[in-house]
Amino acid sequence: MLRIIEADITTQAADAIVNAANETLLGGGGVDGAIHRAAGPELLRACRSLAEVRPGVRCPTGEARITPGFALPANHVIHTVGPVWEGGDQGEAELLAACYRKCIGLAREHGLHSLAFPAISCGVFGYPPDSAARIALHELSDSSAQDMEITVCVYGERILASYRKAAPSLTSRQR
Repeated sequence: MLRIIEADITTQAADAIVNAANETLLGGGGVDGAIHRAAGPELLRACRSLAEVRPGVRCPTGEARITPGFALPANHVIHTVGPVWEGGDQGEAELLAACYRKCIGLAREHGLHSLAFPAISCGVFGYPPDSAARIALHELSDSSAQDMEITVCVYGERILASYRKAAPSLTSRQR
């Protein structure tokens, strides 16, 4: 099942919520900051314990990492780093699609069945919501996610409208 709602992702009871993070995984603004605040200081400690793949980078763009959810109603947080929009010719679409695929793959590895996603990269990273919604819904409707319960939690009417506009193009899942 795939559904699209306007909601605070930190209130979602799911096996995991997805954090639209930055490469440090040490908190930030928007969804990232809200998740860190709601999860409590243990989340920051857990993120600090993740190995750096290069100085200051615990999760490169297009990849995902998992931690416990701590004080969140979700059991886990899957952190992914979406691309910063640079006009569309810097591989942004491929990196954004990879975020969704890596999150689904990590959820599978950990036996998770219900996930809540934000609109990755649509905030301060500047990804155009219409394009981001098409990519997200294409990846989330893929056969690899068919048996999962997926909720897309967006913030704001503009992004909600983009996701609802993209939803009719889904062929294999209903919104």
